[in-house]
Amino acid sequence: MSTVAKVIVDVPTMQTDRPFDYLIPSVLAGEIRPGMRVWVQFGSGKRQVSGMVVGLAEAPAFDGELKPILAVLDPEPVMDQERLDLAHWLAQTTYAFWITCIQTMLPTMLKVDTVRYVTAGPAASDATAALLAGRDQLELTPDLDPATMAQILTLLAHEGLTLHYQSKDRAKVKTVDHVVPLLTPEAYAELQTTVRANAAKQQLLLTSLANWATTKQTPSVKTIETTVGLTRSQLTAAAGKGWLRLEPREVYRNPYPQYTGEKLTTPLPLTTDQQAVVSQINDATGAKRAETFLLEGVTGSGKTEVYLQAIAKALAMGRTALMLVPEIALTPQMVQRVKGRFGNAVAVLHSGLSDGEKFDEWRRIARGEAAVVVGARSAAFAPLTNIGLFIIDEEHESSYKQDDAPRYHTRDVIRHRAALHHAPVVLGSATPSLESRARAEKGVYTLLRLPNRINHQALPTVSVIDMREAYQNGAQGDFSKELLTALQLRLDRHEQSVLLLNRRGYSSFVMCRECGYVVQCPNCDISLTLHMDTHTLKCHYCGHEEAIPHVCPNCGSNKIRYYGTGTQKVESALHELLPAARVLRMDVDTTRKKGGHEKILRAFGNHEADILLGTQMIAKGLDYPDVTLVGVINADTSLGLPDFRASERTFQLLTQVSGRAGRADKPGEVIVQSFNPDHYAIRYAQKQDYEGFFRQEMAIRHRGDYPPYFFTVKVTVSHQDEQQAAKAIYSLANELKQALSDQALVLGPTPGAIARLKNRYYYQIVIKYKNEPQLGPTLARILDETQQSTRRGFQIGIDREPVNFI
Repeated sequence: MSTVAKVIVDVPTMQTDRPFDYLIPSVLAGEIRPGMRVWVQFGSGKRQVSGMVVGLAEAPAFDGELKPILAVLDPEPVMDQERLDLAHWLAQTTYAFWITCIQTMLPTMLKVDTVRYVTAGPAASDATAALLAGRDQLELTPDLDPATMAQILTLLAHEGLTLHYQSKDRAKVKTVDHVVPLLTPEAYAELQTTVRANAAKQQLLLTSLANWATTKQTPSVKTIETTVGLTRSQLTAAAGKGWLRLEPREVYRNPYPQYTGEKLTTPLPLTTDQQAVVSQINDATGAKRAETFLLEGVTGSGKTEVYLQAIAKALAMGRTALMLVPEIALTPQMVQRVKGRFGNAVAVLHSGLSDGEKFDEWRRIARGEAAVVVGARSAAFAPLTNIGLFIIDEEHESSYKQDDAPRYHTRDVIRHRAALHHAPVVLGSATPSLESRARAEKGVYTLLRLPNRINHQALPTVSVIDMREAYQNGAQGDFSKELLTALQLRLDRHEQSVLLLNRRGYSSFVMCRECGYVVQCPNCDISLTLHMDTHTLKCHYCGHEEAIPHVCPNCGSNKIRYYGTGTQKVESALHELLPAARVLRMDVDTTRKKGGHEKILRAFGNHEADILLGTQMIAKGLDYPDVTLVGVINADTSLGLPDFRASERTFQLLTQVSGRAGRADKPGEVIVQSFNPDHYAIRYAQKQDYEGFFRQEMAIRHRGDYPPYFFTVKVTVSHQDEQQAAKAIYSLANELKQALSDQALVLGPTPGAIARLKNRYYYQIVIKYKNEPQLGPTLARILDETQQSTRRGFQIGIDREPVNFI
């Protein structure tokens, strides 16, 4: 029997990024298993932390005396062996700490907080008594003032106080009290003769208890309150008399109570193209072949129905399925379709749920009560077993890449899990990423195509308006005459329109026309954005907020004005130009509250608005039959960014949003406004010509030695002192150039595109390579060497295949 547990402790440093041996107490012998969370003492002092058991051993790996496990936090493992191995693989491939990867894979409510408190020590004094002020203990919280903290440290040093640690598990199961009758029906009838006849509530309760005892019912307190009319206090009093027992029973928090669990839809007949695609996917599912399919289908070609019928095949084989979507905004519609097809077998995981809802959905999956999981990026780690199919919808989306440690790409995680489960992966998109499409060209992925819309409708006609000419021909604000005329036509026909502007807020910046002063964020090198709903200027990076100035803070002039445009400003203009139009705005500000996305989309689907105005979250996946017009206010928003993917993102966004028009029987129209109408990304998007764009963009990437012809790694250093950050990045650049071959290209060091964020200065290096055996060991060594630097205020980040270079 194993006597030693291998534990990864919750201390994310390089020195602790390995399992430590702990003695399994005899009372826990045979009970502790890998995947359980435990509470242990760590280090030479009395510090106590949580940890994860990742293995067992018969004997320790070192000669010293082992510390025992203090407590087990889980009756059952919260991670199986597959996901323990996945966490280790993730740590190695993303240069992140093992414990950080474990915590990334678990719901927030399975994280353990450490509570620290002090009590009187062996050398307690009057100072100790004064500090505790009659209390047995004092908790050490961040809001303790510096003077009190200094006094505590002095007393700890002289044993006037003793420091203690305690675990505080966030995991809370929701329970509902049920009434359990404790007597026989005859006994309740006897009691009724002893209760006054005019004690109506007691008589009602005894009658009800007799009925429940006869029918073996145990109704919930809430049900009794609403249907019988008895209160909790009356039930509690009856429990004190021994008439009943209040029994708490676990219930799940349901993030989608509007779905009853009924299966509302049946499989639709497939087109010839759809049937060919489904057959190939099903063949791979049946053969348990870990094949990656790239499904390239034009907007409206029926990719979702392909997904649903492929999932049905996996379920028919007794296996499970995992389906990912890139945006929370897309989740409500996708949940509606998947739950409509598979009912209560569907669980949902995304950041829009409360911590309790995520915890309960996670437990439903872990317990095998859900066979299909729909979710955003974090759902890639869902505790499904026996997975038969993996789907990533809109696979080109940058939101599938995690920005902070562990900096994983969801596609890599899914393909790794698929190899273990011997299951196919379907990557779906109308505009696949160049990396995925290039892999399909080389045969690494199997390319599947859906070239036609399922309703045989033509793709919408796309007009590109040159805004330089439009302003000479009577354009009003952000609207060309053509777009305003088209919007009015839809209002007259009682049809709906979608307007895309990829910038939230009222205005891009506030500037003085006298001296040129632009109101900047005090913490970041970025201008503040005007928000008229709160009448404030906000930083979209650090959250700084301040009042709108009426005079220039620099020169005192009152000629300070708003420049640029944003969703709030466009919304105000629409109300002026089209007063009859009902407008819904969908951006980060209007969807901040829980359920915000679903509320807006449901209202639009119910024809409570004529125009849906929003940022890029409205560009994908939305399917409304009466949307016949899509307008793009400014197609150039992302073209000017200093990023080699700017053209690709512009093409993808325009193509995706164009696909929202004319998805049913009514023909669609798209109007794209641009100051750069001849740019190839805009012209190819106008023709919905992915193949043409792919060929031209690949040629440009090849000339510039950019991905997918080269792999990339970004190394970032930040510090509150700019000179310290610059000195550190130059030192790392020299180390990399000496360690790597001449085939690797080391670009930089350079300041970040936004050099200062949240009062930290950022510098970066980009490494481009095709095959560099020394890169991995060198980066691991750099991480190890810079661990001490972290304590001096440095932050080092290593990002494999970054999707953003700014």
